[in-house]
Amino acid sequence: MSKINWHRLFGLTLMDLLADSNYQVELEKELSLKKQYLDVVIIRKTIGKPLTEIPVGLDNLTEHNLLTYKSWREPLDEWAIEELIGHYTNYRKRVSPSGEELLPTNQFQLYAISTRYPQQLLSKPIYFQELQPGVLEVTWGTRLIRLIVLSRVSLENHNALWLLFSGQAQGFVYGEQHYHWHQPSERAVLNQLYELYQREEVVMPYTMEDFEKNFTREHLHLLPPEERLKGLPPEERLKG
Repeated sequence: MSKINWHRLFGLTLMDLLADSNYQVELEKELSLKKQYLDVVIIRKTIGKPLTEIPVGLDNLTEHNLLTYKSWREPLDEWAIEELIGHYTNYRKRVSPSGEELLPTNQFQLYAISTRYPQQLLSKPIYFQELQPGVLEVTWGTRLIRLIVLSRVSLENHNALWLLFSGQAQGFVYGEQHYHWHQPSERAVLNQLYELYQREEVVMPYTMEDFEKNFTREHLHLLPPEERLKGLPPEERLKG
């Protein structure tokens, strides 16, 4: 399974999280003629509702927020951080009035989000501090990068989105039960996410069939009557 599925699902859930807020999400932002893509950009808007409850680590959102995301099998290493810095440099040039008139650095925030704890990266001679469980701040040159480790965030309602991508069955189940979808139709990404976990051989507490039954039962009311009755024989349709 290619990484693009993990990254796109991650971006789609962030898009749902910030729906109707004063931020918008752009996925796979193209930054050069060679089609180098940044995973997610969160941009502050002039309209929309202010954010009231967000996952840990996103409390310092500013005008332009650049995110790199590493899933269960991908390492968050030195190269990933260097690549994020490079994306930031290109992005800042593109959104500024001109090359001579760059937007100030305080309008940009960088995030490195990883399912696994980046042991190899943090064993290097770099300065970092843990702000709270699963959230660290790394000094990289002149930049501060917010590092969020999804497998280490606490089991709390406001972290439900992160927990969906925690790489742990307990986290996924908690996230599936507690994340409030702003756009209910987007909840369909959970089917794909569940399948990805199965392919990564993460042992789930229930089967795909159980998950699909629960998912369908919870969203049956969203289907029009003709769709709900499709496939039933006439005698079954007349019951009740």
